[in-house]
Amino acid sequence: MKLKQLASALGLSPTTVSRALNGYPEVNEATRERVLAAAKQYNYQPNARALRLATGKARAIGHVIPIASRHEMVNPVFADFIAGAGEIYARAGYDMILSQVTGGSEADAYRELSRRGAVDGIILHGARVEDSRIALLHELGLPFLMHGRASGTQAPYSWVDVNNRRAFRRAGDFLLDLGHRRIAFLNGLEFMDFAMRRRRGFEEAHAERGLAADPALITSTEMTEGQGYAHAAHMLDGPEPPTAFLASSIITGIGIRRAIEGRGLRLGGDVSVIVHDDDLSFMKNGEDLPIFTATRSSVREAGRQAAGMLLAIIDDPESAPQTRLLEAELIIGQSTGPARQ
Repeated sequence: MKLKQLASALGLSPTTVSRALNGYPEVNEATRERVLAAAKQYNYQPNARALRLATGKARAIGHVIPIASRHEMVNPVFADFIAGAGEIYARAGYDMILSQVTGGSEADAYRELSRRGAVDGIILHGARVEDSRIALLHELGLPFLMHGRASGTQAPYSWVDVNNRRAFRRAGDFLLDLGHRRIAFLNGLEFMDFAMRRRRGFEEAHAERGLAADPALITSTEMTEGQGYAHAAHMLDGPEPPTAFLASSIITGIGIRRAIEGRGLRLGGDVSVIVHDDDLSFMKNGEDLPIFTATRSSVREAGRQAAGMLLAIIDDPESAPQTRLLEAELIIGQSTGPARQ
């Protein structure tokens, strides 16, 4: 079945059907679901070769993944983002090109993708506070969208981000409302923009009440289970241990839980914990009842939205930059309770 035939069967224009399949945000959800159901029913698949010949486009989106000792991106969070983006690419007949690079060769990878005409657009990962990649991609003329924001950059660019500052201010408020005053904050690396925003929200929650967060209870490190365990163990063994932890990742939170329970303490009873990013496909936060209280943000959904927005930019390169700020929910689980006296 061809696109025109599918459109005729649905009583819609080929343009509307194409945009629905490509994940364009301006198509309403009811129409999108109807088109997707019909495409599945009729086993419709875009002809990638015909699309390339007709449009002169590569029909591919690039993701350049830096592998470095200080910031490892290949983790469950990144995998969920790629899975969500991949859904939209597949519907639109686009391929995905993943390029792993080391050290300072990331800029060279973008130049090479542009030189070969291998991709029609780029999604940038790991937004930094000062991010030179934005100027580079503007210079190369490659359509792009950033997952996250770069607060130190003045040039216009498209992005999808979660409201990290508000999420972590709300989490800090929740713990303070429970009476906690010694709250440990295990953050990500703070040259990353998201981590800077999360720290700002955490500190604002304290400042609003005339309090100051204890610098000895704040860390900035890789968000791994091992780091979560090591820092939590060190703090819990100190002379004035924290009564609560706020973690920038559920992965870090798992390490914190191991440190708590390894000392004979009860999660949510003796020590409270709030984590971020608990909505991961293969790392569920419990089944019926959440284990962790969490600021929930679907990375997979962010991937879907980022991919749809980038395809719209590729379709209309003269359009104004697109931005989308997603809000995180505060999910109450078993890991928080009133501060013990």
